[in-house]
Amino acid sequence: MLPLRIVLDTNILVSAALKPSSLQRTTFLLAITKPARLYISQPILDEYSEVLARPELKIRKGLRLQLLQLIKNQSHIIVPSHRLEIATDPDDNKFLECSDAARADYLITGNRRHFPTFWKKTKVITSREFVELSAPHLLR
Repeated sequence: MLPLRIVLDTNILVSAALKPSSLQRTTFLLAITKPARLYISQPILDEYSEVLARPELKIRKGLRLQLLQLIKNQSHIIVPSHRLEIATDPDDNKFLECSDAARADYLITGNRRHFPTFWKKTKVITSREFVELSAPHLLR
């Protein structure tokens, strides 16, 4: 089986950290488990780190550090070769740039309205859509 190439928007990671029984947690776990491959760039990792540390989210430091270490250990870090200005929220372009450089199959987000439906070969989908595609038995 060919690996699925995945990029996760920060909102998926935050929900995964806050809600252990959520579709976002399932999505995160599927994304870091073979045959899937999670792709990140340094700007994405920096955003993950900054957002997870926001005091209003009340994510324990130990959990935050474990999550970031897991991402570093299980992800493929890439360096996008060019800048894009496609997303309606300019801060979200880093996810399209990473998806482009990784030739990702899916960019998974909770804010689809910020992104085009497709960017080249990458389809922008929600956690529910990803779990329905990759592990539908988990939804029953």
